[in-house]
Amino acid sequence: MIGEIILVGLIIVGLVGKSPIISTAACVLLVVKLVHLDRYLPMIERRGLELGLLFLTFSVLVPFASGRIQMKEITAALTSWPGWLALAGGAIATYVNGKGLEMLKYDPQLIVGLVIGSILGIVFLRGIPVGPLMAAGITAVLYKLFTMISERIG
Repeated sequence: MIGEIILVGLIIVGLVGKSPIISTAACVLLVVKLVHLDRYLPMIERRGLELGLLFLTFSVLVPFASGRIQMKEITAALTSWPGWLALAGGAIATYVNGKGLEMLKYDPQLIVGLVIGSILGIVFLRGIPVGPLMAAGITAVLYKLFTMISERIG
């Protein structure tokens, strides 16, 4: 019962905050619960991130598939300083995501804070939820920074 109440609350938060992604996700999960398809929730939890990342990757790769990005544009992007920064950004992001995955394995209850923080970011900062791994990765970096600072102070 508490799960359904939380989902209804998230639907309301999504509507008030004009976040259709939160509202839609909460609605779909509420329907899954109400029509007694709870047995699929572990699969949705396990495969949902993969499916979401798959569709995100589709949307990023469509310009290549449609031919809107040509080889000369790729070469130009990779030989410019913004292109090199993008390469570095991609490499750093994957490293940080890995640290986030390690942190979630070590301390899985952090997912509650990550989910609530993501919802707050979507609703109040107009952010886009790209995944708990990046949020966990940023948390891991912040944790490391705070640990280093507290060791120096204390």
